[in-house]
Amino acid sequence: MTGTGTLDQQQTGATAAPGAPAPVLTGERADLLEVLGKHRHFLRFTARDLTDEQAGQRSTVSELCIGGLIKHVTSVERAWANFVVEGTSAMPDFTAMTEADFAARTAEFAMQPGETLAGVLAAYDEVARRTDELVATLPDLDASHPLPKAPWFEADARWSARRTFLHIIAETAQHAGHADIVREALDGAKSMG
Repeated sequence: MTGTGTLDQQQTGATAAPGAPAPVLTGERADLLEVLGKHRHFLRFTARDLTDEQAGQRSTVSELCIGGLIKHVTSVERAWANFVVEGTSAMPDFTAMTEADFAARTAEFAMQPGETLAGVLAAYDEVARRTDELVATLPDLDASHPLPKAPWFEADARWSARRTFLHIIAETAQHAGHADIVREALDGAKSMG
């Protein structure tokens, strides 16, 4: 479902000369990338100057830590980007998940032994690059797939690529806010203000 080249290249059939800058996106796709980039920045900003130990530290009554939140957002963004390309087959059937499956999903909210903040951020960057490429090059933002089975989704609902990218933005923004609270409780640092 992904195309090759930039959106402008797909629409005009033109290709940039080797080494020439890629055409600049405008309109809806540029807006999607700008908003997603802003919320990614705020999420990443909560991790500034932290040690690996601090990134894994809980600072509130919740189980959340900054490194775990970044891991979770990475996992969610990867899954939804795969959904845009592959459809429902890229997602689990949440109605059939076992306790072990849910335990594994819960574990992604924590820094595990041997994980580093640098590694978590590098994985997030890799996923972000792929998503950004999809936003820029996907032939049709209206292309849709049925949602996976889950108690929180309406039966027989479909999401377009556009709706899925909006969901990624919402998830990123929500968890950037969580990370901001965790960071402020950790050492008083704030993302804004």
